[in-house]
This record gives sequence, structure tokens and C-alpha cells, in this order.
Amino acid sequence: MGFCITCGNQHHDGVRFCRFCGTGQPSEQLLARLRAEAEQIRLIRMQMQQAQAQNDAYARLEAMRQQAEAAARINNQQNQNYRPPSW
Repeated sequence: MGFCITCGNQHHDGVRFCRFCGTGQPSEQLLARLRAEAEQIRLIRMQMQQAQAQNDAYARLEAMRQQAEAAARINNQQNQNYRPPSW
């Protein structure tokens, strides 16, 4: 099923003219090419979303690593400043 390029009403595939407004419709070859391009765009978009999700995960891991390093530095400084009680 397709939609008229002018009025937007739904019609069967292969219709040359819209039965509602009379506008000529794209050929089957053009529709097939447009559908193939749309599928390629959808696949590229999915790949980009996956890459972004992976980049987000790497960014979170890097932030956690930096937090762990900061905590280790603070812990080392506290250990260096520690003096056991002299009883």
C-alpha cells in the first residue's frame, strides 16, 4: 500500500493516478529504488546508534576510571599523612 504524493490518501501499489485527486504517482521502479534507499538509511542509522551507545559506554568507563584514580590518590595521601599513636 502506498500514499498519494499530493493528497496523502492511501492507495494500492502500482496505481498510476490517485483516485482522490488525480495526481500521477511515481513508477514502481522509482518506488523500489526509494524503498531500497530508505532501508540503507535505516541500516546506517542503526549502526550510528550502536556506535553512539558504544561511545557512551566508553565515556562512562573512562569517568569511572578517573574517579577510581582520584580516590586512590586521596587514599594514598591519607596513608602518607597517617602517623600511628605514640603511646
